[in-house]
Amino acid sequence: MFQLPNIRSSSIALATLLCGLSSTSGAHEMFASDSPWMLGDWNGTRSELLEKGYDFTFGYTGEMGSNLHGGYDHDRTARYSDQFTFGSHLDLEKILGWHDSEFQLTITERHGQNISNDRINDPRVGGFTSAQEVWGRGETWRLTQLWIKQKYFDGALDVKFGRFGEGEDFNSFPCDFQNLAFCGSQVGNWVGGIWYNWPVSQWALRVRYNLNDSLYAQVGVFEQNPSNLESGNGFKLSGSGTQGAVMPIELVWSPRVHGLKGEYRAGYYYSNAKAQDVLKDSNGQPAALSGQAYRSSSSKHGFWLGAQQQVTSLASDQSRGLNLFANATMHDKKTNAIDNYVQAGVVYKGPFDARAKDDIGFALARVHVNPGYRKNARLINQAAGLDDYDNPGYLPVQDTEYSAELYYGIHLADWLTVRPNLQYIRHPGGVSQVDAALIGGLKIQSSF
Repeated sequence: MFQLPNIRSSSIALATLLCGLSSTSGAHEMFASDSPWMLGDWNGTRSELLEKGYDFTFGYTGEMGSNLHGGYDHDRTARYSDQFTFGSHLDLEKILGWHDSEFQLTITERHGQNISNDRINDPRVGGFTSAQEVWGRGETWRLTQLWIKQKYFDGALDVKFGRFGEGEDFNSFPCDFQNLAFCGSQVGNWVGGIWYNWPVSQWALRVRYNLNDSLYAQVGVFEQNPSNLESGNGFKLSGSGTQGAVMPIELVWSPRVHGLKGEYRAGYYYSNAKAQDVLKDSNGQPAALSGQAYRSSSSKHGFWLGAQQQVTSLASDQSRGLNLFANATMHDKKTNAIDNYVQAGVVYKGPFDARAKDDIGFALARVHVNPGYRKNARLINQAAGLDDYDNPGYLPVQDTEYSAELYYGIHLADWLTVRPNLQYIRHPGGVSQVDAALIGGLKIQSSF
């Protein structure tokens, strides 16, 4: 039986308000469609503060997901999750006279439930992707950004230090889709135990050198501290619990092809913290059969590639047109459950003259499980004498998951976009016994 989602009353009121607002007000007045802020320019105060170097942001992202068909549990329901973002960006050159310096502080709060956890995926093993990307990393308050950035040599050298996530600078990708397989830095989705994306932060240093106007290289050092993932440590600043460091390096090329924007990324990450083998013990035998502890590796590493390119435009408006994208990641087979991931898609911006700021997106993804990880699951079942998937003690064997999403982004105002979407997931969680799932979604993005 279909059930209504359990949503906080404040979220219901907010969604109702946002969907019902008129967009006929004057520019930069409250609720004006051409204002970047729902609450307007505060009689010019906001623009005045921005001119002086003070930029304050208040954002909201809400996502609803409903299992329309298939999945692990066919009992239909809907779930809602959301995130509030409170940020301040300070231009320290304007405020304090510090040349080419910036400061960023961001606090986030996440809340809600995810349809993927028990309706789409088998709870015994969980899933890889998520139908509601804004859910996760603890439904709690977090210090997401606390950093200072300084440029040198007329901007050629860019140094950033403080607390932030890897995906903010490395393997970066937009987050307009609602399925996690098409949103944000994908490395963090497949090696999430060491690479922490938004909203988790850790102590970090990033150094970027601009080789020319369209090409830069960057390297980073990020604290690898699993305790930062815990809900009670959202504002933790101490280094207790640190196991090592993740060190990414990346080359980013941003050409213009016939005047159209593109971005191409190639990177590598290395972790010097100990990592557990997915199959063998210290004697090289399957740990599931020997009963010995899984052996330890001294490091963990992987690669990524990413491409985004606008391929068409309108003569009257170059922001409108067809954009192509693709991403791939490859990971250490000895220590990681996922050994590779590929994704590709298209986004068309401004599909109709009457809806010049709307967009349409479609994407496909494949998540592949390491054969050693699969073999380990089979051996665990063998050791337990289990071969029946329906037995509660059986450990489902995971292989390959396929995801697809189609969305239409309705640009209701410069401060509000609503994206209804339809998602299809084959073999959720890589478990072939789970029925393919069809999910209806709705993503709300707003700036106050």
